[in-house]
Amino acid sequence: MSLDIDAFKEGQRSTWSAGDYSDVARTIEEVAHVILERVGTGPGEELLDVATGTGNLAIPAAAAGTRVTGLDLTPKLLEAARARAADAGVEVRWIEGDAEALPFTDGSFDSVTSCFGVIFAPRHEVAAEELTRVARPGGTVALTGWTPDGLTGQFFRVAASYMPPPPPGLQTPLQWGEEDHVRSLFEPTGAELAFERRTVAFTHDSPEGWFEFQERTLGPMVMARAALEPKGRWDDVRAEMIALYDEHNQADDGSFRAPAEYLLTVATLPA
Repeated sequence: MSLDIDAFKEGQRSTWSAGDYSDVARTIEEVAHVILERVGTGPGEELLDVATGTGNLAIPAAAAGTRVTGLDLTPKLLEAARARAADAGVEVRWIEGDAEALPFTDGSFDSVTSCFGVIFAPRHEVAAEELTRVARPGGTVALTGWTPDGLTGQFFRVAASYMPPPPPGLQTPLQWGEEDHVRSLFEPTGAELAFERRTVAFTHDSPEGWFEFQERTLGPMVMARAALEPKGRWDDVRAEMIALYDEHNQADDGSFRAPAEYLLTVATLPA
């Protein structure tokens, strides 16, 4: 069965509207600041943040004086981003749009970023081409993706093992955490690529508490629970996830602290 792109993206809107992504976003805020350090934005610069979510990257970039556009597929996330920007007293141009069809002319931005966002676009080559198309010659594209062997990569694999298989040929978000795959995406652009493996620490009062936080706030988990609990399979998911968190837990006092590895990609386009 081939992938129905429009139906897939409508499903993504529903998934990321479930739960409370604002709470999830706070757990990865520091990664947005890492990206901003790498692209070096400031006054007079134009930045596009693709799949901006609730504005983790767009808002601090605007606070630094950058002219920022934040784009996302999901209206609910943009509503939260607008409220956060208002609270922070910064101006950002928010646009509902598709990472695979960016509504901007070629070479519109000095920097194009995405913090664990564009990785969910179904056609990686299309998304990568769009990211580079709207960046100016000599500009920078910077993004992050979870590595397959890291904690979040293993989390996604466990969750996927309980769900129906995806359509054949569908590219997965975790491929953005593999250097060879990302290199193949950007090779046609002639960009100079730099990769860095980093971690962000997830913390909670216990491994069980971290799982309960995720099943309440994280859209894919909310949707998975709705599908699996009536079939009596959610307890199995819970047990396997908590075992995973126990395995990665570095805290020795009953709380939870575990590093989640991600790949930071910085692509500098030819001038």
